[in-house]
Amino acid sequence: MSKPIVVALANQKGGVGKSTTAINLGASLAFQDQRVLLIDLDPQGNASSGLGIERTDIEVSVYDVLLKESDLEDAIEPTSVRNLYVLPATIDLAGAEIELVSMFSRETRLRSAIEECDEKFDVILIDCPPSLGLLTVNALVAAEEVIIPIQCEYYALEGLSQLLKNVELVTSNLNPDLKVGGVVLTMYDARTKLSKDVAQQIRDYFGDVAYKAVVPRSVRLSEAPSYGEPIEAFDPMSRGAIAYRHLGREFLERHGLEAK
Repeated sequence: MSKPIVVALANQKGGVGKSTTAINLGASLAFQDQRVLLIDLDPQGNASSGLGIERTDIEVSVYDVLLKESDLEDAIEPTSVRNLYVLPATIDLAGAEIELVSMFSRETRLRSAIEECDEKFDVILIDCPPSLGLLTVNALVAAEEVIIPIQCEYYALEGLSQLLKNVELVTSNLNPDLKVGGVVLTMYDARTKLSKDVAQQIRDYFGDVAYKAVVPRSVRLSEAPSYGEPIEAFDPMSRGAIAYRHLGREFLERHGLEAK
């Protein structure tokens, strides 16, 4: 197998559909026969619980991989979706930012861990915390591209310039291969002028980097994580499932891959 595509999903604003996109893009790719690892780097652990991983059952987590140099393979958990695996997060991760500060090669620890077992996967997605600290930097150093979920709401573009600045800093100092590989519009409400205006603004600014697939605001999408399932398994005919299916196909096309 060739090396996987490693993608960080980042936005320092919370509540933009980042974990939802990580879970459902991962599931969409897994349903299209890609072997996918989702790394949960957010101390809130939403990507882990949203895929049915019980925090109390986790023996080895991403915290142990980053700070105790545990083997990545020992921490990987299967999910209910064939081909989709998760490296779960626990609340221990909340203190990791501080613990990492004094550590040797603190920015490259995740990249080193991934390199040990990356040939087992086609795609590795990293769900970043909603901040621009050392955990997010680890994700950006490990990734070849960053996908930015942006909600179609009034303050959507606020803070985005800081994220892009940080991506630039990582590119010039730590990871010259990193690029902004995509922007995903989330929480789109076709009934409002605001959603349409924000979507247009983002498309004007990012051009082709913005994905065509747009994720609608959807009750079913919000409900799925409480059942520990991606939307594709929970309600495959819902608008949310159709949107993420399109996003998955578009992602594969952009990377010259086909559903196997």
